[in-house]
Amino acid sequence: MAAREFGADLIGLVFAESRRRVTVEEARKIACQTPGICKVGVFVNAPLTEVQSIARECQLDYVQLHGDESPEYCSLVGYPVIKAFSIRPGFSSEIFKGYQASWTLFDTFSAGQQGGTGKAFDWQEAQALVCQTPRPFMVAGGLTPDNVGEAIQILTPDGVDVSGGVETNKVKDLAKIERFIAAVRGGGRAEC
Repeated sequence: MAAREFGADLIGLVFAESRRRVTVEEARKIACQTPGICKVGVFVNAPLTEVQSIARECQLDYVQLHGDESPEYCSLVGYPVIKAFSIRPGFSSEIFKGYQASWTLFDTFSAGQQGGTGKAFDWQEAQALVCQTPRPFMVAGGLTPDNVGEAIQILTPDGVDVSGGVETNKVKDLAKIERFIAAVRGGGRAEC
């Protein structure tokens, strides 16, 4: 709820296996308590019918697909899709061009983990690649109040996605959330 108060545009509800996972009941409650902010359901390789059912029940505005979902799968979701791709050696813009997603999200690659690594990818190295996306894009992976400004300056994304970077001892930290959003809104300058 604090994210909304500090000016976040979207909130993520994680339905994938994760320590951040919420139940459908918890997500519905959060959705009711946060009118006026877009709700994003985060899924990893979930059955299509499950994604559609949860999106409908929780009144999601977007579905973020963070696994190996195919272009066909994405086109069948029936909700606006944020398709996540992990930046790794050999990653090519041809990989994301076949997807009909509303947004592309670029995250850090980590073997055996889909997002939530707390590690940033090399923004300088990825700069030319991310600029080739044919749609709005977001950046995730290792973002904090102290480095989000640099990521924005280098990559000029249309949005940023954060989770662990605004936590202290694995719990959302209101001061970090406020600093992060201030850094984003201020063109990247974090206020202490």
